[in-house]
Amino acid sequence: MTTANKLTILRVIMIPVMIAFLYIEAFEKGIGFLNLSIAQFIFAVLFVIASLTDLLDGYIARKFNQITTFGKFLDPIADKVLVLVALLYLMILDPIRVPIWAVMVIIMREFMVTGIRLLAVDKGSVIAASPYGKFKTASTMVALVLMLFNDFGFTPWIANIIFYIAILFTVISGVDYLLKNKKVVFESI
Repeated sequence: MTTANKLTILRVIMIPVMIAFLYIEAFEKGIGFLNLSIAQFIFAVLFVIASLTDLLDGYIARKFNQITTFGKFLDPIADKVLVLVALLYLMILDPIRVPIWAVMVIIMREFMVTGIRLLAVDKGSVIAASPYGKFKTASTMVALVLMLFNDFGFTPWIANIIFYIAILFTVISGVDYLLKNKKVVFESI
């Protein structure tokens, strides 16, 4: 097993661990840091570590030629689940700040992109990520980290603006993805 795949599997394992900490009663106590409970702090730290493994496994896979079919399959799923777990958690904490419609926009885009990728794989082609998608991912991660750490003491509107920029690029990248790959979609109908 490659190092890149080990990092992807580590990320997958970290997701249920993050969730489990939220249910441990002893960790509901505050830590006096950024108004977070122990569970919230651990969840946020594990999210950051898991996000960094995503960057690292991609770098390692490309640099050391460790790109595998397993990695191509599991890595994007792990990324999507990690982001969705954080979004759903934040939506439960503050449904005004992270509204269900915004989470649904992200979920719908991810299902659409995954579906198109599956159609492309069936046709024997691979679809590269677009610059819009990369900006969407980066802005989403920054917004989530800020929100998970209670904005690091800054005003919440900074994370809110970044979050809505991420939603905007979620839509833009989804439309771009669909338009660039409409041939794959229409050939499959």
